[in-house]
Amino acid sequence: MSPNPQWDVPRALGVAKLFHLVCGVRDACVTPFLTLYLRHLGVTAPWVGILMGTKHLVAACWTPFCAFLAKRYRRRRMFLTGSLLGSAGASLLMVLVPPVDRNLGNHFCNGSNKVAITVLPLGVTRTVTMTSAQGSVPNHWVGAPSLPGSRHTRALDTAGFPKGSGRNQERILRSLQAYLAGSVEGARTTTQALHPVTSGLRTNSQEGTFEVDNTTLGTLPGSAALGSPDNWSKTQGDAQALDHPSKGPQWTFILSLGFVVFWELLAAPLQQVADDSLYEYLDFVDAADRNKGLWMWRLLGMSAGVCGIAALVGHLECFLVTNGPRGAIHFYSYALVSTLALAVSTAFPVPIDQKQGPSYKPIKALSLIRGDSRLILLTFTVFWIGATTSTVQNFLFWHMKDHGSSELVMGFSVALGLLGEVLFHPFRTWLLRKLSRVGVLGLGLSCLALQLLYYSFTWSWWSVLPVQILGAISSGALWWAVGASVEDLATSGVERSLSTMFRGHFYESGCSLGSFAGGFVVMHFGIAVLYQACCVVLLLWLALFLATKPRLPQEQRINYSKLLAMEGSDSSDSEQGSERDWLVKAMREDHVDWKG
Repeated sequence: MSPNPQWDVPRALGVAKLFHLVCGVRDACVTPFLTLYLRHLGVTAPWVGILMGTKHLVAACWTPFCAFLAKRYRRRRMFLTGSLLGSAGASLLMVLVPPVDRNLGNHFCNGSNKVAITVLPLGVTRTVTMTSAQGSVPNHWVGAPSLPGSRHTRALDTAGFPKGSGRNQERILRSLQAYLAGSVEGARTTTQALHPVTSGLRTNSQEGTFEVDNTTLGTLPGSAALGSPDNWSKTQGDAQALDHPSKGPQWTFILSLGFVVFWELLAAPLQQVADDSLYEYLDFVDAADRNKGLWMWRLLGMSAGVCGIAALVGHLECFLVTNGPRGAIHFYSYALVSTLALAVSTAFPVPIDQKQGPSYKPIKALSLIRGDSRLILLTFTVFWIGATTSTVQNFLFWHMKDHGSSELVMGFSVALGLLGEVLFHPFRTWLLRKLSRVGVLGLGLSCLALQLLYYSFTWSWWSVLPVQILGAISSGALWWAVGASVEDLATSGVERSLSTMFRGHFYESGCSLGSFAGGFVVMHFGIAVLYQACCVVLLLWLALFLATKPRLPQEQRINYSKLLAMEGSDSSDSEQGSERDWLVKAMREDHVDWKG
């Protein structure tokens, strides 16, 4: 133990590792499952894309500003505490968002967990799939006799139903949707046409009938007479409830958007402020190099958290959360783990408050990017990586859900990728030496493109698991190549600012654009087409990158730390003198640049 605990480096690193581990568990409780929760609420794909795109855009713009304020006014401890407390409270607001159909919140825990129908806004189509051992439908369905495995479009016998048009017709449609959500056993939704959660109910205003598309024939209980006036009156109350504007899909979207933005404003600054604080703490005692391996603890925490929360939801949700929408336990767990992280943060190392002038490193980093064509090319590469990766984060669980996957399998798939990235890290130096930065970057882009193409042909709930090893290679290799390029191209003193800008602003901006566009692609073409399009975009950019990179000017930059290290080596006097000349020349040029 050091006599001065303020500079106890082993203790500081131990607390930082524990903090990153707990924060990884905290993020895993909600972040991977957020879009799936929005789907349970009945939010459609375009709106989910807008929600997630706004979330990434807030993170890209708000995080560096908060990090600047925390350093400028020496309030890092306050920012850490405020972020943990505020984000824990803000996450609980998501539980208050009403689903589009409030009847759906109880089906999972009231013995009707076979029903998984989501009522969507009018104008979005849904396909209801039903299974039948008898191979026929009840007499209430009008049409030719059905054959097992065939595809039919049948018109519902609406005898006894009130007919009309306009608002009355809209009420009829909503009532029938509510009836299907509440009384059809064995029904499930499948990915068809416009949306992974689709609605195949179509009204015929001239005949006053409804049509339902069946991809697989199914049974309706013999007592479920859709045309019965008794059943009709039973669902009239649900239709009237849905007519209220405060319970419609627009209100669900508006509340979700407001709460997500408020939550992200509070949660986004945490990681950047903590990283800056620890780096300056270690840099003061010349131990900044010991800060590089802490990211592994966050990945380990996320791996454990994503599997643990999925198992908890699968086995205990009906006992712990009897009311409210399915998936609310994710947010309760997030708030609980945030409280634990708050306790750890009280011992998190924060450097001694010292009066410092304003830092111009971010401005120098932007100026460096603007003046270097290689960094501009790398910026666009990171941007496209973020745009395509966001489609996996937003809609892969939707795709797995459509193929019957449970949340435990989803969590396990994420854990495989994270653990694979940790296990693959020892090969970083060897791979960079064998393939060079350009080769490693090309390998990462190729693996990511192949992974997306594989996702588009997913055929069952388990088929996603084998390809996750490609995710470990693509994610690790891409960021290794980006980090090595930043170290090589950056000038002295701005390496960390440049790396933070790539991982934060440019990557998050790409995620924002990918989320905005991805939601509309899913609505019009489906998730499989989205992944195929992302694969094509990555391959085209890879070809452009490989064709452009050799044509860019190869300007040699001076790395002061390497030169100083060589000065203390056993090289000859002539070599040392040559390097000193380079160092003196570089220092003079840097001095002239600052005066200018």
